[in-house]
Amino acid sequence: MNLQPVSLNERVKAIDLMRGFSLFGILIINMLTFHSPFLYIDPYKWFNGTLNEGIYRFIDIFIQASFYPLFAMLFGYGLAMQYMRAEASKRPFMPLAVKRLVILLVFGILHAFLIWYGDILITYAIMGFLLIFMIRLPSGWLLGFAAIIYTIPHLLLLGIMFIAAAADPNIYVGYMEIESSIQAYQSGSFAEIFSQRLADWTYSNNFANYIILIATILPFLMVGAAAAKWRLIERTQEKRKLWLALAIGPLLIGLLLKSGPILFEPNYAFVYLQDIFGGPLLAVSYAAIIALLAQKTIVQKLFSPVAKVGQMSLTTYITQSILATTIYYSYGFGLYGQVDLLTGTLIAIGIFVVQLIFAELWFEKFTRGPLEMVWRKWTYGNNFEKTNNSKR
Repeated sequence: MNLQPVSLNERVKAIDLMRGFSLFGILIINMLTFHSPFLYIDPYKWFNGTLNEGIYRFIDIFIQASFYPLFAMLFGYGLAMQYMRAEASKRPFMPLAVKRLVILLVFGILHAFLIWYGDILITYAIMGFLLIFMIRLPSGWLLGFAAIIYTIPHLLLLGIMFIAAAADPNIYVGYMEIESSIQAYQSGSFAEIFSQRLADWTYSNNFANYIILIATILPFLMVGAAAAKWRLIERTQEKRKLWLALAIGPLLIGLLLKSGPILFEPNYAFVYLQDIFGGPLLAVSYAAIIALLAQKTIVQKLFSPVAKVGQMSLTTYITQSILATTIYYSYGFGLYGQVDLLTGTLIAIGIFVVQLIFAELWFEKFTRGPLEMVWRKWTYGNNFEKTNNSKR
C-alpha cells in the first residue's frame, strides 16, 4: 500500500476547532489590510472616534499576533503527524512531504501575486522545508532549538528598539505609500492593482524582514511538531493539569504584554514587545482553552461548523482573500479606504458566517474541502479511494 492521507476517523476534532477559530481571528486582523493601507499607517492615530478606537484596542489586545502563531503551530503539528504516520507504516516521508510543500508554495504564489499581498502560504511552505529536515529530532530538542531561535534575535531587536524609541518614539507612517495604495486598490486597473500588490509584498518580504520572519515562524512550527510528537492534543485529558497551566499562565502574562501600547505611550518598541512576545503567549492560552473545552461533547456539537471551517482551512483562507478583495478592490465594489473599523469588522464577521454555512453545506456531500481535494489529488495521485472524496 502507498502512504495515504489522514482518514476522517483519524482526525482530531480539537485540532480542527483550533484551526477554525484561528481562521476567524486571522480574518479579523487581515481585514485591516484588506480595507486600509495598514502597512503604512500608525493605527493608534488612524482609526479615529471613540467607537473605532475601542474596537481597535480590543483587536490589538485579543486578536493581533495571537492567532497566526496558533495556526503556524498547528501547521507544524500536522507535518509531524504525517511524519509519525509514515514512520509507523515504514514508508518514506521526505518525498511526499516535499511534494505537499511544493504544491502549497504554488498555491501561495498564486494567492500572493494574483489575489492579496499578505499571503502566508509561501512562508509556511518555506518554513515547512526547513522543518522536515529537523523532524527526526526528539521533542525536547525541537522545543529547545525553537526557544533559542526565537528568543535570542527578538530580545536583541527589542533592546535596540527601546533604545531607538527613546530618541524617536514615532511609528513610521508612509504617506506616499498610503496615497498610492488608496489610488490603486480603490479605483485602479488590474495592472495597477498588481503593481501595488507586488510593491506591498516586496515591502513586507524584503531580505531583512524575511530573516526576522524565519526567526518567528519557524520556531512556531517546531513547537507544534514537538507537541505532536508528545501527542499533547490527543492526550488532553491525561495532561489536563498541564493544559490548565497553559491556559492560565500565558493568558495573564500575554494580556499584560499585549496591553503595553495602551498602558504606555505607543511606540514601535512596545508594539514589537506586544506582537512578538505577548501574541504567542496568548496563542498558547487560546490553544489550551480550546483543547480543554473540546473534550466536552456539547462543545463539539455547538462549534461543529467552526471545526468544519477548520477542516477546509486552505479553502477558507484563500476564499477569505477572494471575498474581501472583491468587496474592497476596484474590480469589485471599490470600497478600499472608505469604510471605518466597525464596518470592516462587521464585514469580516459576515464573511466568516458565510463560510460557516458553506462548510456545513459542503460537508453534507463531500469529506474534503474544494482546494483540499486538489491538494490531496496532486499529492497522492489516484492511489487512494475516490469514494473518500464524496459521500455516496
